[in-house]
Amino acid sequence: MPSSEASLFWIAVIAVLAPLLAGFVPRRLVPEVVLLLVLGMVVGPNVLNWAVDGSEVDLLRELGLGMLFLLAGFEIDVEEITGRGGRRALVTWLFSLGAAFAAVLLLGHTGAITAEIAVAIALTSTALGTLLPILKDSGLQNTALGRTVMNHGAIGELGPVVAMAVLLGSRGDIESVVVLALFVVVAVAVGMVPLWVFREGSRVLAVVQRGSDTTAQTTVRLTMLLLITLTAVATAFGLDIILGAFAAGFILRRVMPEGDEQLETKLGGLAFGFLIPIFFVTSGMSIDIAAVLSAPGALVAFLVLLLLVRGVPVFVATRLDRVDNFSTREQMRVALYATTGLPLIVAVTGVAVEAGEMSSANASILVAAGAITVLALPMLATVLGGDEASAASRTHRPPREQES
Repeated sequence: MPSSEASLFWIAVIAVLAPLLAGFVPRRLVPEVVLLLVLGMVVGPNVLNWAVDGSEVDLLRELGLGMLFLLAGFEIDVEEITGRGGRRALVTWLFSLGAAFAAVLLLGHTGAITAEIAVAIALTSTALGTLLPILKDSGLQNTALGRTVMNHGAIGELGPVVAMAVLLGSRGDIESVVVLALFVVVAVAVGMVPLWVFREGSRVLAVVQRGSDTTAQTTVRLTMLLLITLTAVATAFGLDIILGAFAAGFILRRVMPEGDEQLETKLGGLAFGFLIPIFFVTSGMSIDIAAVLSAPGALVAFLVLLLLVRGVPVFVATRLDRVDNFSTREQMRVALYATTGLPLIVAVTGVAVEAGEMSSANASILVAAGAITVLALPMLATVLGGDEASAASRTHRPPREQES
């Protein structure tokens, strides 16, 4: 069996190769994330067996997952998500959740699927953390279209995480809600600490600011402390670390409502330069390609369900938006981006497998379907965009102006 050092070597090689290969593809039609997944699958235990998961790799993988969701939480505009666009995204997600439960319950009666609750939650997820680099690279993040995708993505990540905590735990529903509420209380308390300690004029704030550009790197270290603290709290409460990481991102945005370009650059270097690629490569390593190829019908069925349960409601919701007046192409692009899922599918299937409700083969099929959405749907959205400048023309329109 490959050693941890050999496994980390191949993961590092793939982390370097993926962006180089993606750069040779015209219009960056193949996202780097896809190459990380595919190459990870190739070197993983189910194909070449050059790299395997181990305790050391798993720790880095969890840190990568945490950074992915911390950055996703940090990028969310709280005013935007609590405004018209956010409310529309929430209603759309609730409709998707209802449709997902209806679909899987019908299929469950036929014996076609097991772990119906886990599958239903996976069907409603949107990989905002995965979409962030894609939206940034394509220049869409600050456009009206990009903000709409961010709204659906934020709810499509937070909603499934909460649903996982309530519906997939070993506790009863009421006890799960109580535990989730306790976590929120602890997270709010943790969030109050930096607001009080780093208030304007504080001596501690002055020391932190002086150390931010020295070898102390105080702001980066404090951010990592915040992330690790909340993921540890989430684990202690029996919740997924994604919830803790997401909460850390929200708190970081609360502490720095206007952002901090210098800190964001440093965190981006640490996250996208090292930790996040490890998460995606190891996610690819966990895909059992033989199991996927042995059940192509199940793979296609799950992809169709994703499009029907998540894509169609988002398309309809965007079509009903009379403020931004998106074209049909833009509506389809939003729907395709919103149907892109992977990290939460990995998380949900992992919980179901650990609980003994889902086989690793079925989990591989669902993760493979999530990987295909990352490969195909952003690519289709990019092709649909063509040379249109309609989205870019809205880049500088403030969100408040859109709500008036």
